[in-house]
Amino acid sequence: MVHTFSLLLQVADSQLPPTTGVFVIASIIKMLVMFTLVMVTVAYTTFAERRISAWIQDRHGPNRVGPWGLFQVLADGVKNFMKEETYPADAHKVLFMLAPALAFVPAMLTWAVIPFASPLPTPWGRIDMVVADLPVGFLFTLAISSLGVYGLTLAGWSSNNKYALLGGLRASAQMVSYEIAMGMSTVCVLLLAGNVHLSEIITQQVTMGWNVLLLSVAFFLFIIAAFAETNRVPFDLPESESELVAGYHTEYSAMKFSMFPISEYANMITAGAMLSTLFLGGWDIPFTTWDNLPPFTVLKTLLTFGFFAAKVVFWLFFFIWIRWTLPRFRYDQLMSLGWKLMLPIALAYVALIATVVVVLDKAGIVRGHMFGLILFGINIVSVAALFFWLDRGRMVSPAYSRLNRAGVDQLRAVAPRRSTLKGPGA
Repeated sequence: MVHTFSLLLQVADSQLPPTTGVFVIASIIKMLVMFTLVMVTVAYTTFAERRISAWIQDRHGPNRVGPWGLFQVLADGVKNFMKEETYPADAHKVLFMLAPALAFVPAMLTWAVIPFASPLPTPWGRIDMVVADLPVGFLFTLAISSLGVYGLTLAGWSSNNKYALLGGLRASAQMVSYEIAMGMSTVCVLLLAGNVHLSEIITQQVTMGWNVLLLSVAFFLFIIAAFAETNRVPFDLPESESELVAGYHTEYSAMKFSMFPISEYANMITAGAMLSTLFLGGWDIPFTTWDNLPPFTVLKTLLTFGFFAAKVVFWLFFFIWIRWTLPRFRYDQLMSLGWKLMLPIALAYVALIATVVVVLDKAGIVRGHMFGLILFGINIVSVAALFFWLDRGRMVSPAYSRLNRAGVDQLRAVAPRRSTLKGPGA
């Protein structure tokens, strides 16, 4: 009886917040573990990209170093550490050396506020599975992730190279253009959650349904902006090889050069984590509430972490898949898409969702499954209307032909006459 009572006390204590000392130690452990996991994931995401691209193009990827080529990542890392550092003669050396760190650090900092599993019960108290559970976590991610562009811009300017400078300017213009659309698309998430705390956003999706079903337009806008923010195809204009050699990192070599791809892949992981948290329920296991209700257990923590990791891995595959599928935009198409299409759609969608939320709240409908079901119906109508409007093929100016229908018909009539004049042997 005494033993049973002591076990009950331990279970009760494990659901309480930890003391200050335990909190500090747990935070340090979480920082070390998450940094290691993210860096290992970044390394093997580069390997996955090479293997997936080979699979898409029907060829062999890296398969000689270690079993199935798994040690290729280690060989590349050693090579980058051993290569000689080169510095352009006219570069601003302080900023030239500082720029890779400025690109890398924001990509890692954003992970500090993303919840990646349900709370872990311990004999010393309940440990929340987030490095820093800030009440303004969502705003923190937007603010810190936008700082990465300073590293790219400074890298281009400090290199004293015209191609690098153009890449840095493109990166800054692209960031400004799509940061606004990304922020506006997430306003709809905040309207439903009523909070900027990422854990509260996950809780809202548990009670109402995942936001990918309730806010699909915002989801599409966010994922397009995420591609632009991470400089991935079709938005890799800052480092387009066919135009700018290598863009902002043209003059970099060895490990300083490697910091830029590392920051790109770290941003991909962060974007996947944010997409999972804001629109796919975070660490929530679908079709069950067992994982969201106390008492929390080690099994719940492990399973929720596994589901969260699976969601992030899916988005990493999606980023890679798109890179090897779609062509690169022209720069005028990039800017037109951001300012002429995405921003107006985001503003209109925010107004629509705000109106719906106010009307449902005034009608006395509790924010639960019924609230989510009504939003789901409105969402289907809005998505259908938006895609019907976009399907006309004339929206992303100047991606379409400037000729009207009569001009196109005239060109089609001229083409057969030219082939007739040239003759069969032409």
